[in-house]
Amino acid sequence: MRTFIAIDLDKEIKKNLLSFISELDKLSRGSRSIRWVKPEGMHLTLKFLGEITGEKAREIENFLKPISEKYKSFVMKFKGTGSFPPGSKNPRVLWVGIEEVETLKALQFHLEGELEKLGFPREKRKFHPHLTLGRAKIPSHLKETLSLLEKNKETNFGEMQAKKLTFFQSILKPSGAEYSDLSEFELK
Repeated sequence: MRTFIAIDLDKEIKKNLLSFISELDKLSRGSRSIRWVKPEGMHLTLKFLGEITGEKAREIENFLKPISEKYKSFVMKFKGTGSFPPGSKNPRVLWVGIEEVETLKALQFHLEGELEKLGFPREKRKFHPHLTLGRAKIPSHLKETLSLLEKNKETNFGEMQAKKLTFFQSILKPSGAEYSDLSEFELK
């Protein structure tokens, strides 16, 4: 099974982001040059694990419970927009930023360390909390979309209380990924 650990978003944040995606989609004139994230795919990924066995999933769940109990719930603020690679006129990923808070950084770092003990290598790139809005299939047709992203680089899209970690399974289908919760772990 293909898995990852994330913080799921509340309905109000998803609603705000879907409204912004709608604005961006109008600029691309529904050209299908961008694959937009669906509401069920809106989550802050803390660690992508890839394909694992059911036995490995149980090991991970045993690690997640004590980790979640060490962290208090915290506020996540969704602010600003951008793209990867940064500054490119032909980006592959369009995103909304999440203001870094010490608790979020510490939690993600702790997860990396504990999961390394289970054989999952640490991410080489620095953790950059963001929520992917869309992936460009034809990145050269995005001039107006990038202009709107630039106009919203300081926009506040709302905030939410992060209350739990979710261990997700992702099933890849021609219509896009489908997600299901394997388990949830409340932050204290």
